[in-house]
Amino acid sequence: MSEFTHFNESGKARMVDISEKTETARTAHAASSVIVSRDVYEKMAEGKVKKGDVLSVAQVAGIMGAKKTADIIPMCHPLSLSGVDLSFRWEERGEEYELHIAAFVKTKGSTGVEMEALTAASVCALTIYDMCKAIDKGIVIGPTYLVEKTGGKNGDYRRNQA
Repeated sequence: MSEFTHFNESGKARMVDISEKTETARTAHAASSVIVSRDVYEKMAEGKVKKGDVLSVAQVAGIMGAKKTADIIPMCHPLSLSGVDLSFRWEERGEEYELHIAAFVKTKGSTGVEMEALTAASVCALTIYDMCKAIDKGIVIGPTYLVEKTGGKNGDYRRNQA
């Protein structure tokens, strides 16, 4: 049996059958980042971005992204999420500023929420780009990665932060 679970016996794409899996509490924490110029950072901090409060809009967009993951990632199961939260932390890097994005997702179900957390972090970062691109199109997004997940038959995972 292949370790790739999203292929059937013919090698074609399939949605994995989770009907026999045990329902457990599951969590996922994903991270992304956005690197912006000093000008973008200052306009965001002073509330002078014409499209509005960038971080508030991005936070809501990230939550919406988590809720819509199954609509945009073909093999994801629609999930009933019990919680989605995003947090931000700025880091000055000379003339640039890096915004660290942390996305936390929870559910009680038969499959994990890693994709929902990754989607939340990604949509949040993309929203920041969209809202600030008129100021500077040189914004850099990423890396985006899974930090940690809990629950499920494969057990817990924590990224090695070497």
